[in-house]
Amino acid sequence: MAHRDLPTASAAIGIPMTADDEMRRVGLTRMKLIATGLFLAAAAVFLACLLLGADAGPWVGYVRAAAEASMIGALADWFAVTALFRHPLGIPIPHTAIIPRRKDQIGEALGVFVQRNFLTRSVLGEKLRSLGVARRTGEWLAEPEHARRLGDNLGAVLTGMSQVLRDEDVQAFVDQLVSSRIRSTPAAPILARVLEIAVEGGHHQDVLSSGLRGLGRFLDDNKAVLRSKLGEESPEWVPEWIDDRVFAKAFTALQRFLGEVASTPDHELRRALDLRLQEYVVALRTDPDAAARVELVKDEILEHPSVKEWSASLWGGLKKSLLELSNDPSSELRQRFQSSIVHFGQTLRDDSELQAKLDRWVEGAAAYVVDQYSDDIADLVSGTVAKWDAVETSNRIELQVGRDLQFIRINGTVVGGLAGLLIYSVAQLIG
Repeated sequence: MAHRDLPTASAAIGIPMTADDEMRRVGLTRMKLIATGLFLAAAAVFLACLLLGADAGPWVGYVRAAAEASMIGALADWFAVTALFRHPLGIPIPHTAIIPRRKDQIGEALGVFVQRNFLTRSVLGEKLRSLGVARRTGEWLAEPEHARRLGDNLGAVLTGMSQVLRDEDVQAFVDQLVSSRIRSTPAAPILARVLEIAVEGGHHQDVLSSGLRGLGRFLDDNKAVLRSKLGEESPEWVPEWIDDRVFAKAFTALQRFLGEVASTPDHELRRALDLRLQEYVVALRTDPDAAARVELVKDEILEHPSVKEWSASLWGGLKKSLLELSNDPSSELRQRFQSSIVHFGQTLRDDSELQAKLDRWVEGAAAYVVDQYSDDIADLVSGTVAKWDAVETSNRIELQVGRDLQFIRINGTVVGGLAGLLIYSVAQLIG
């Protein structure tokens, strides 16, 4: 098989280090030294046997055979373990440096393995049912300290959102939302219902009485102004004393009429007002022209600069209030929020039927995610592995499993020696 160059670090990204990697590195180095020490010990014994020669006694052959087989086993297993992670001695021997060379394929296989063995309805459903998500969630939320922490997070979340969202965009959205909502709601039926309620409860008569009394006070306060206005409008040839008498009589009659209407519950004017309002309520519900006139007035109000300025400022005031209240632990908003969390947690903790509903919802949501996005999750796994630097990936995998793999070298040295001794012994017996 032709040698293929390993991916370079410049085309890949590093793997984040973990806190226990240094400890794993020390352990791996120690095991490598032990395995290498055993090989060197076997080599020393073999060399000693060569120097002693057969004249030292028949036992030399047995020891030499065991040492020789130990070296062979140690070298073979060193080659096998090293070939997983790199080229032995830097020589690009075919079928070595398996992990760096096949990193992408390993990532794809890992993604498929995760998808087929973990991201399935049956596996997730069984796991979620065993966890009792709803019950545990209720127990956690029922703790006041946890509710307080969520209250703190509420302030942080709202603050973060306020920093991310542009005020002008939110203001435009709120303004459009309010305006569109009001414009899309027919005003005539609402006005008809309001007037109907007012007539049924006699509230319009109270308003009329208050208005008449207010008008009377207004006329008294401005009596001199009204008299002066009459003098300006009266012909010059009319004597002033006649203007005084006319004004006094008209003013008194008007005040008497206003007081009479205000103090008489069944006054004819009040009955006429009831009748007109009832007719107008019917017209609002049945006459398209009357409803159109109300809609026209509504549109004129919405287009007024003062109303548009008010709707545009809604977000600013709401944002300021929410931030102040959410970041103040003693605010009523925070207290109510935390109290609601505790109450919900207690309910969820004690209500088995609610727990069952929430567990079914969680299981259904997980199943939906698995059905819709398991391929994407598998691609995420394989794609992430593909981005890693090949050499660093090999080194990090070796940190995780290399210590155990060094036992293969140790076992190869020991088992090889025993096998060599056994084979030599059998050969001596046969020969």
